[in-house]
Amino acid sequence: MHAITVKTDDLRGAQTIALLEAHRQNMFEHSPPECVFALDLEGLRQPEITFWSAWEGDEILGCGALKELSSTQAELKSMRTVATHLRKGVAAKILEDIIAVAHSRSYTQLYLETGPVVAFAAARALYARHGFAYCGPFADYVEDPHSVFMVKAL
Repeated sequence: MHAITVKTDDLRGAQTIALLEAHRQNMFEHSPPECVFALDLEGLRQPEITFWSAWEGDEILGCGALKELSSTQAELKSMRTVATHLRKGVAAKILEDIIAVAHSRSYTQLYLETGPVVAFAAARALYARHGFAYCGPFADYVEDPHSVFMVKAL
């Protein structure tokens, strides 16, 4: 594998759109509709969200986003790796870059919501390896058996 390039993405490219559509579809396969918090394209285009995609040449490998919740808190959103590139370090690279941006913006806490089922086990393990710990609901989330909440102190 060549170097992974992570860049800010305007959410207009066909590969990015296809990846996000697959991401949302997959979320609905593993969670009840009312418990799917994956944002659609318009949701990701809001001013408080920065979206990145990871590339190898002209092929998209994955994506992730950072949503500002306040001047000191942010939420990790839309983390996804293309299925053919799983376990190649794509998600770790995206996550490390997002954490660096969160530090540069002086956030003190970085939150995320994910699922409790086996399909999300690798993601939860990745977050734990990068210093995230389990916590209760944050922002507008509520306690729910279909959600797991994590936080990283920055």
